[in-house]
Amino acid sequence: MRLLDKVAIVTGSANGIGKGIALKLAEHGAKVVVSDTSLMAAEDLCEKIEDMGRKSIPVKADVAIMDEVEQMVSQAIAEFNRVDILVSNAGIRKDAPIQNMTDIEWDRVIDTQLKGCFNTVRLAQKHMVKHGYGKIIIVASPVPSGLGGAGQTNYSAANAGLAGMTVSLALELGKYNINVNCIAPDFIETQMIRENVRQENMYLEDLKKALPAQIALRRLGKPEDVGNVALFLASDESSYVSGQVINVRGGP
Repeated sequence: MRLLDKVAIVTGSANGIGKGIALKLAEHGAKVVVSDTSLMAAEDLCEKIEDMGRKSIPVKADVAIMDEVEQMVSQAIAEFNRVDILVSNAGIRKDAPIQNMTDIEWDRVIDTQLKGCFNTVRLAQKHMVKHGYGKIIIVASPVPSGLGGAGQTNYSAANAGLAGMTVSLALELGKYNINVNCIAPDFIETQMIRENVRQENMYLEDLKKALPAQIALRRLGKPEDVGNVALFLASDESSYVSGQVINVRGGP
């Protein structure tokens, strides 16, 4: 077991990539705090993790709200007495052309993805520093190849910020034996992709036919593909890897 008895918090983990990461960490022995804005969805995932013989707790938290993040970390400490791994995965998209983008659409994406990461890292790292050990994994859109999409000013800005945050945090926290890395997935089959495809008046099957020609490995990725990379970064096998943005997109 590569993560036996390690305690992991995974935000935005009830579905998609976050779910794939949470299941992979649990499979390899971690106790998982399943955090999501939907408590029901978090509870469903906890049931699956418990069926694997692992311990987990569901937490309802909006990472953009500091009070809820404080409660999330407090519950993790109360239940498991430590935090070894933080996966900051929560993120949303609110695409719109710049001339139509509202303050709410800008703020919601920045607050969830960028400020939300800041909130969770700021609280979790205190416990990691105390124990002299930690793994922080930030999930972002691909950098730089995934940036600059039309109508994604808010999303692009948030993800560029996460890449910069990764490097700064790695430099700041390395002296406490805390590794900080970023995973940048793309072409992953998730509910978010399905919704985005619908907005373009397409179906996922159409995307599966069109995209492989752009992907070196000629297929869409699965959440578990991202989970495998997260597992490596959460394990001691990555003890000399920090400050890196790792693309998981089936090719260069």
